[in-house]
Amino acid sequence: MDTEQYLENYPEIDKPQEACGVFGIYAPGEDIAKLTYFGLYALQHRGQESAGIATFQDDQLYIHKGMGLVSQVFKESVLQQLPGNLGIGHTRYSTTGSSHIRNSQPAVVDTQLGSLAIAHNGNLVNTVDLREELIKRGCDFNTTTDSEMIALAIATEVKMGKTWLEAAISAFHLCEGAFSLTIGTPEGVMGVRDPHGIRPLVIGILEDINPKRYVLASETCALDIIGAGYLRDVEPGELVWITEEGMASFHWNQKPQRKLCVFEMIYFARPDSMMEGNSLYTYRLRIGRQLAKESYVDADMVIGVPDSGIPAAIGFSQESGIPYGEGLIKNRYVGRTFIQPTQHMRESGIRMKLNPLKDVLEGKRIIIVDDSIVRGNTSKKIVKALRDAGAKEVHARISSPAVTHPCFYGLDTDNQEQLIGATKSVTEIAEQIGVDSLVYLSWEGMLTLTEQDPKTFCSACFTGDYPIPLSEELKRSKLILENIVQV
Repeated sequence: MDTEQYLENYPEIDKPQEACGVFGIYAPGEDIAKLTYFGLYALQHRGQESAGIATFQDDQLYIHKGMGLVSQVFKESVLQQLPGNLGIGHTRYSTTGSSHIRNSQPAVVDTQLGSLAIAHNGNLVNTVDLREELIKRGCDFNTTTDSEMIALAIATEVKMGKTWLEAAISAFHLCEGAFSLTIGTPEGVMGVRDPHGIRPLVIGILEDINPKRYVLASETCALDIIGAGYLRDVEPGELVWITEEGMASFHWNQKPQRKLCVFEMIYFARPDSMMEGNSLYTYRLRIGRQLAKESYVDADMVIGVPDSGIPAAIGFSQESGIPYGEGLIKNRYVGRTFIQPTQHMRESGIRMKLNPLKDVLEGKRIIIVDDSIVRGNTSKKIVKALRDAGAKEVHARISSPAVTHPCFYGLDTDNQEQLIGATKSVTEIAEQIGVDSLVYLSWEGMLTLTEQDPKTFCSACFTGDYPIPLSEELKRSKLILENIVQV
C-alpha cells in the first residue's frame, strides 16, 4: 500500500504511541489505586500528556484517566473510587497531533470473559495490516492508537473460545514492533515484552510473604517508591501471568533476540533506575569519562544540561580534572501547561526551564555536556544564553553519537529531514548552534561501556540499522502522520 492509499484508507489514524510509563500490580489487601498512583508518579518522566489507572474488584472494572500530570489527574477522592485487588496504570508521552482524552490509557475493551485493560509502551510497525485484519474480524475503533489494536486483537481471540492466556499469546503473534505491556483482567495481571525487548519492563515483589504480591513497572524507580524489591526483568518474548495462584512465566516467542533501546540508558530512563544489571547513573558517569578521553579541550569549568546531562558532565570532570560546576539552574516545577508564553517570552529563549548563572559563567571557558542533539534548536538557545551570561568560550560535548535516523519503536524523534545530525556535518552543526567546538561520543564507546554484548542493543537512531524490518510506507509516514490534525 502506498502512502497516499494509507492516508485515504485511514485518515484518522494517529501517529504511533510513543515512549510511556506502564505499571501493574497484584496485591490483595493493599490499596491498589494508591500504590499505582505512586508508581506512575515515579514514572512521570516517561510521559506528561495523560495518565490513567484501571483496577479490578471481582468482575468489575473501575477506571479513571485524564489529560495532564499524574498529580493533576488524580486526587485522594478519585483514588478512593478505584477499589480492587489488582490494577494497571499508564502515563503517556506527549506527541504532536494526538493530544486527546480518547487516546489516553489504559485502553479498555469488553470481551466474552469480561473487561480488558491494557497499558502500552512502544510502537507497532504493522498497524496497517493489523487494522485491516481487525476490520475483517468486525472490530470498531474508539481511539486512533495502536494500543487499542492490541486490546481488540486479544478480544477477538477470546471470542474464538480461548482463555485469557491463550488469547493474549495468539494476539501477540499478530503484532510486530516494540511493545512492553501491562494488562489487567478480572483474573489477573499480565506483563509482556516483544521478542526484541526494545522497551523495558521489570518485576518486583511488594512483600516476601505468601501469597506473594507482585509489581510490574517500566523502571525499577517505580518499585523503589512503593517499597517493592526488584526480582528480575521480564525477558524479551516473555509473558508473566500473575493470579491468586502466583506468577507463571510463558515464553510465547521461541526466537527472542534482545535489542534493548540504548537511548533508555543514555537519557530516557531515570538515573536512579537499574537496567540489565546496570545503575544508569553509574553508566552515565562512565560515558562522561569516555567522552573526556575522546574529546579533551582546555577549559575552566564543565557544566551539564539539567537533568539528563549532569551525570555525564560529572564523569567528564572526573576524567579531565576540569572542575564541575552548575551553570544552568532548572525550574523543577515547570510541567505541562495549557497557558502559552507571550511572544516576548518565546523570543527570550530557554529561560522558562533553564536560567544561566551569570556570576559563575562570566569570563569562563565552558564545556557543556548534554545527552543528545536532535534538531539543534534547544542547543542553540542554551548556547546563546550562556554567551549572554558572559561565557568566554562554549565547547559542546555530547554523551551519545549523532542522531541520524528516526525511531519507529517508541521515542518521539523527528523525521530524518529534521534531524540535524542527518543533514549537517559536525562542523556545520557547531556553527549552527554557536559553539567553539563540538564532539560526540563514539558509537563504540557508548556500547562498550554498557558492559553487555553490543549486539543486544538497538542503536538504530544512530546507525539506521533497524532490528525490525520497516516498510517504505512506514518510513515515509514519520513525516506524513505528523501533519495530520486531530480534532
